[in-house]
Amino acid sequence: MREPVKDMSTGALSQELMECADLDAYLREHHAAFCGQSLTGQLHSFYKRSKLKKAALARMAGMSEVYLHQVFAGRRNPSRNRLFCLCISMKLTLEETQQLLKLAGYSPLYLRVRRDAILCYGLLHQMTWQEINSRLEEQQEKPLC
Repeated sequence: MREPVKDMSTGALSQELMECADLDAYLREHHAAFCGQSLTGQLHSFYKRSKLKKAALARMAGMSEVYLHQVFAGRRNPSRNRLFCLCISMKLTLEETQQLLKLAGYSPLYLRVRRDAILCYGLLHQMTWQEINSRLEEQQEKPLC
């Protein structure tokens, strides 16, 4: 019995795509496996769970309220660093942070990149972005902002 399409691994999906002769058929058959959430939709979901006021979130993330509202409205696309600061401020998990980075079109955190390892450390140890910036500066890495 074949595993449900939405539960297939990325590797299995990749293999089927390589063997597929008809792209339209593949897209129809695997529709349930595709990510359906947008960056703004997922941000709203995580924000709602955080129970923070937007003014407090903006302050914690080191950005203006106007900018934050533009990001949540989809009128601004935050940089990878700013998005990471939002993730830190909402106390997201590593998996949730990786998801938002991918949805925004950025590379996920990669532990073989020294700076990304420091960012992961800060995230996993629930440091603020200011504390992470201090660690980055100590290691002669580019700060978040």
